[in-house]
Parts: sequence; C-alpha cells; structure tokens
Amino acid sequence: MAELSLHTVGAPAPAALTAILLHGFGAPGDDLVPLAQAIDAPPGTRWVFPEAPLELPGLYGDSRAWWMLDLARIERALAGIVEDRTDEVPDGLDDARDSVAAVVREFHHGGSRRIVLGGFSQGAMLALDTALHIDTPIAGLVLMSGTRINAAAWRARLDRVRGMPIVMAHGTRDPLLPFAAAVALRDELRGAGADVDWIEFDGGHEIPPAVLAGVSRLLARAANS
Repeated sequence: MAELSLHTVGAPAPAALTAILLHGFGAPGDDLVPLAQAIDAPPGTRWVFPEAPLELPGLYGDSRAWWMLDLARIERALAGIVEDRTDEVPDGLDDARDSVAAVVREFHHGGSRRIVLGGFSQGAMLALDTALHIDTPIAGLVLMSGTRINAAAWRARLDRVRGMPIVMAHGTRDPLLPFAAAVALRDELRGAGADVDWIEFDGGHEIPPAVLAGVSRLLARAANS
C-alpha cells in the first residue's frame, strides 16, 4: 500500500465536511484541484485531491494512474471498439483501494464528521470500490464518467449504499467508457437503495457545468445531514 501525496484546498483540518476526489488515468496528480473553485461548496469545506501512486513514463507531463491499463485497449476505445469491463478485476486495484481507504480513515479519525468521496473516470471506479469495502462512514459519492468493474465483489456489498446520496454523471457520447454501462450501474445502485442523482449530458469524457452543479447539490446535502 502506497502512502499518497495529497493536494489540499479550503478549510483547515478538522473540517466538518471533507471532499476527497480522485483523478483519472493519465492525469497529473493535481488535475482536479481547480474543481475546488468551480464547485459551489458549503463554507468550511476541505478539499483533498490524492495523487495516484503510479507514474506513466512516456505520456505527457506528470501522468499518473491508480492501476495500469493496456494502452492498446485505450486505442481500441478511441477507435470506437466497446469492451465490457464489468467482470474485470484490475491488477493493483486492492493496493489502490487500501491507499485511498487510509486517506479516508485519516480525515475521519482527524475529526471530519462528514466525508464525500468521488472521482473522475478511473478515479470514479476506485471511489465506488473503496466505499463498498470500508467501514468508515461515507456521507456521499461522486461518480463522474466511470464504469462497472469488479462486479462480483460490488454486488456482494451493494447493501452498503442503501440510502447513500450519490451524484452520477456520464456523457451520452463518451468514447472511452460506454454510456450504456453507466446506465446499467446506475440502475444497480438504485436497485440497492442508493439515492442517485443521475446527470446525463450530450458530451464525451468530460466534466461539464451540469455535473459541477450536481456535485454542489450533493455537498450541500451532506453538510446538512
């Protein structure tokens, strides 16, 4: 398990509300930090942006990953070849989950009464996987442009999201992670009793203003829970 570097913005710890957001595959560790200014968060929110531990040499800038991907798969996705990842258990998922769980526990034990966990793309998959495996209370989930993986383990633990507020967003023209798979995951979460605020948008693998507004709603709800 790697100890993660953290970018933190906003209120000092301990904060009543802590939002932990995980970036996607191939992004720099500070990729999502600008969201702290773009999202209308309740006063006193602390933002935490962990850096994925794996460096991706050969890609642009400070590219990082939570687990490695077959770059040929990415090329196939960009070429419009859809592949089902539902039953995939990526090598490195367990270590990535343990590292993020340690961050969640750190802030919970440090006095944060409400923690919202989320991410974009690979970060969204990891956020949901972590929430389904840990006992630390989660006040809400943010799942932006993710997909289903680790299906057997997720289905065995879906009772953990009963009543949990989740904002989930996906572009109808996402070329990397199919929209239909996101819809299927949404339906599974709702079937398990999660309170899913679903945002679909006419776009690709991105975070448009409608998604930022959805995250704002979730944070306001978490702050008042």
